[in-house]
Amino acid sequence: MHVHLDAVGGVAGDMFIAAVTDAFPQLREGMLEAIGQAGLPAGIECRFDAHRDHTLTGSRFVVDEARYRATVGHLHHRGEHHHHRHFADIRARLLESDFSPEVKHHALGIFTLLAVAEGRIHGMAAEEVSFHEIGEWDSIADVVGAAWLITALAAESWSIGTLPLGSGFVQTAHGKLPVPVPAVSLLLEGFTFAADGLIGERITPTGAAIVRYLNCAQEADRRPRRLLHNGYGFGTRSFTGLSNVLRVMAFAPLTAEAPAAASEVAVIQFEVDDQTPEDLAIALDRLRSHPAVLDVLQSSVFGKKGRIAAHVQVLADPQGLDAVNRLCFLETTTLGLRHQLVARETLRRDMKVVRVGDQAVRVKVAQRSQSTTAKVESDDTAQLSGFDTRSALRRSAEAESLKDEG
Repeated sequence: MHVHLDAVGGVAGDMFIAAVTDAFPQLREGMLEAIGQAGLPAGIECRFDAHRDHTLTGSRFVVDEARYRATVGHLHHRGEHHHHRHFADIRARLLESDFSPEVKHHALGIFTLLAVAEGRIHGMAAEEVSFHEIGEWDSIADVVGAAWLITALAAESWSIGTLPLGSGFVQTAHGKLPVPVPAVSLLLEGFTFAADGLIGERITPTGAAIVRYLNCAQEADRRPRRLLHNGYGFGTRSFTGLSNVLRVMAFAPLTAEAPAAASEVAVIQFEVDDQTPEDLAIALDRLRSHPAVLDVLQSSVFGKKGRIAAHVQVLADPQGLDAVNRLCFLETTTLGLRHQLVARETLRRDMKVVRVGDQAVRVKVAQRSQSTTAKVESDDTAQLSGFDTRSALRRSAEAESLKDEG
């Protein structure tokens, strides 16, 4: 099964839960039971409400804290209430819970992505991160509920359409932050966004972490599929003229899935012989940061008059070809470039988060025809000193990620 997310209004943890369970209502009872095992205090009620916004009908997932907040106010007056929860505490609770290993794995993966992002923003290790808004009980319920649903669906792949950018500011424990907030911007680097002119936060950190954890593809997949289910999950905000909804569409393949997915990629090539290596390195880094760019390669070649030149090859999403061409001319001294659309096949790959000692490490696991291979994300080893130390971490993380593979 393939599941596609259509972020009409945006993406948030509660919208993800509402949309998936609107498409698969038989999962609601089991998910609510799972959230009940997450240690939420008495007085917090989780429920589903039917909802209509503009012309669409679906549901909302509500974590009602009214009775709990009344109790919290009394405890706060006595000095017994704390607003923040450390990542280490949340992780320990999940590890000690009665959840299945799969639910624990998914929940820890989502929370780890959030902790790593917050740590990078505030210049600290993930272990030291103290969650504010994300540490609230509704966010914990969202992550646990999403983890349970991901386990129950066992989808082979996920995708998402263009994401709404949003605009303005949001008030947080750190003060006013621009939309998208820094954690969302970091988690969704490389994704395609579009601005529709509406003001407000469109993607929450929890929603962004779920999208990143699921490794949602944005490239077009033209293979025919049969639509099985669809559902609509609404958020709490309202927008003029637009339903604040996340749509879920679940598909089944018409034929047996091939080991590799076919698609198209744009290949852009050019040479540079009159730009300093230092400035060209800056230019290529800016090319790599463009959301439509998949990869940038550089090699040395001999040009006219025996000059050593840099040959540059850029792989890009075909839909962003014109924008990437303009960026090549802007950032480099090339006077001309060549581009073409070529067919490509990509292996199915998943991003896993494993723990090696006290460190969370992301590992890309690829499904090959007769084997499964793993590769650690190099950024997660960058803080370690020494080649041997980094190599040992990579070997341990890659071996751990392959334990459950066939």
